[in-house]
Amino acid sequence: MQPKEVVSFAKENKAQFVDFKFIDFPGIWQHFTVPISEFDEASFEEGYGFDGSSIRGWKEIHASDMLILPDPVTAVMDPFSQYPTLSLITNILDPITKESYTRDPRYVAQKAEAYLKSTGIGDTAYFGPEAEFFIFDDIRFEQKPSCGYFYIDSIEARWNSGREENPNLGYKPRHKEGYFPVPPTDSQSDLRSEMVLEMQKVGIHIEAQHHEVATAGQAEIDMRFDNLTKMGDQLMWFKYIVKNVARRHNKTVTFMPKPIFGDNGSGMHVHQSIWKGGKPLFVGDKYGGLSEMALHYIGGILKHAPAICAFTNPTTNSYRRLVPGFEAPVNLAYSSRNRSASIRIPMYSASPKAKRIEVRFPDPSSNGYLAFAVMLMAGLDGVQNRINPGEPLDKDIYALSPEELKNVPSTPGSLEEALKALEKDHEFLLKGDVITEDVVETWIKYKTENEVKPINMRPTPHEFELYYDI
Repeated sequence: MQPKEVVSFAKENKAQFVDFKFIDFPGIWQHFTVPISEFDEASFEEGYGFDGSSIRGWKEIHASDMLILPDPVTAVMDPFSQYPTLSLITNILDPITKESYTRDPRYVAQKAEAYLKSTGIGDTAYFGPEAEFFIFDDIRFEQKPSCGYFYIDSIEARWNSGREENPNLGYKPRHKEGYFPVPPTDSQSDLRSEMVLEMQKVGIHIEAQHHEVATAGQAEIDMRFDNLTKMGDQLMWFKYIVKNVARRHNKTVTFMPKPIFGDNGSGMHVHQSIWKGGKPLFVGDKYGGLSEMALHYIGGILKHAPAICAFTNPTTNSYRRLVPGFEAPVNLAYSSRNRSASIRIPMYSASPKAKRIEVRFPDPSSNGYLAFAVMLMAGLDGVQNRINPGEPLDKDIYALSPEELKNVPSTPGSLEEALKALEKDHEFLLKGDVITEDVVETWIKYKTENEVKPINMRPTPHEFELYYDI
């Protein structure tokens, strides 16, 4: 839509308010709302001011004035507002220079798409994330000098098979056996369908929804692929809708990668491909039906994977999931069909349009705009430098001996390791000024000071079990 069309759209839907959404540096949506009387076509040129110093990872207080500029193509009616509300995703600008703000993740995504076109390699990068999540019935957590705990509960949780529920009807998925059971064991099918209906209202194309592997309400809803920035937008709507539908039913959702000990964590496998002139460029006659370009793209992802993880697996909790010897794809190898490899070539369809790669180590705690942009930049670096991905690994990686595994690199073992890898390896991100030195430095500093150090300083309950009687 153009600005004039957005104004008409608001009138047609009897909008009383306009809600402006934007993403902070770590990846959480922020918003503020104005009455419809404060909105017209000029809003798309003049924007609205706000205090950038209150947004995580952004401006200092002495230079905090910032401007949001609504993007008219993102206009939809918010499905959760009590009063009819037009919703717009915005870009962030400096109010004086009117230049785009380099720490705005959405701007990073837009620059990554522009850089792809400037290289001549392709004109469109398609991304299709599979964001897994948990739907719980109760969550309590606290950290004090004298205590620290979390308590999760779910009507579906296997650990409640003996609880008095007056009556307890059973049908609770066993650990690691929650994949695809029918109701009544899958008690959340209608809830997920409601989430799908709300996603369709805002224009998201959904391909499927299903229960995931873990007990206690693990779920997945699959979006159809789209271009990089638009998929970044859709991932934010996805998280917003999932959480708000759950709340309607007095439930709560988390995208934490590893909230439950002893069962599967939540990943975000990311399908991706490059096209040019309406033609897919990853299809060819090489391994897995891939083109040479696609193999070089894989080579770039594998080479830069430790640094990529700082954005695709950006929490300390991410590395509770990425643990060697379990189902998470920590081994940096590629394979067709083999889901134990960190990069898989899906073989569902013979259609050239379906040819893509699937990067399996990312998780849904990531900021989609940054995660997608970083993977694209690594893949393009592989194409530009013809990086050889090595031989595919078609064996069951979990069955390999230590001798066979010694030459297979793996993802970092902690967020701290990933940040150190990013510090050493980020030249590929600077091309085209897609990600600036300031963004890299700020990301490392923010994550270190606000997440790595605080976690390192706090004892965990299991440490008392291990060490109290020393």
